[in-house]
Amino acid sequence: MDHAMHLWLFFLVVFAVVLLPGLDMAFVLGSALVGGRRHGLIAVAGIVAGGVCHVAAAALGVGLLIKLVPGAFNAVLVAGALYMAWIGASLLHSRGGGIEAVDAKLSAGATFRRATLTTLLNPKAYLFMLAIFPQFISPEYGPVWLQCLVLGAIIWATQAGVYGSLAIGAAGVRGWMAARPGAGLALHRSVGAVLVLAAVWTGFAGWQGL
Repeated sequence: MDHAMHLWLFFLVVFAVVLLPGLDMAFVLGSALVGGRRHGLIAVAGIVAGGVCHVAAAALGVGLLIKLVPGAFNAVLVAGALYMAWIGASLLHSRGGGIEAVDAKLSAGATFRRATLTTLLNPKAYLFMLAIFPQFISPEYGPVWLQCLVLGAIIWATQAGVYGSLAIGAAGVRGWMAARPGAGLALHRSVGAVLVLAAVWTGFAGWQGL
């Protein structure tokens, strides 16, 4: 297989993985629905930043630690679930009155940091970097660091494209709801409930493995 076909195959795998519902997707949708397009896209930027950290960790061989200590993977899964549950609970207890009031309460920096941390605590990303990413590294294609950079760029571009589209679409739904009384509070609590349910599901899976 030539290098170009090799990279196309990697893109298809990454695209399929990114499309799978998970904590990153839930956070992007939640940010866009609650804070609008701006916060949705900021969340995407934070997730891409987390992806940069994952690729750097893989290049440094951190994934080997998780392979040598299987419990580390489940511990990360539980930690990510707890973090997502905390975000969801804060939304469930929101007392905001409307969508316009929501924007004033949100911080772009906080959204970015939460998105990055969500990605860093996403077990799906660690599983991908441990089981799939190394399969596309080969000495015949040049220096390992350069291959990691190219593969990483494919990951980041795919995340930006898929999650960015979701953020813009979700922001459109939010705009439609803005004219409805109490939409901000209902939106907060609905998104919070989804995040808590996602956290319970992933946390239970991780707890069983500890």
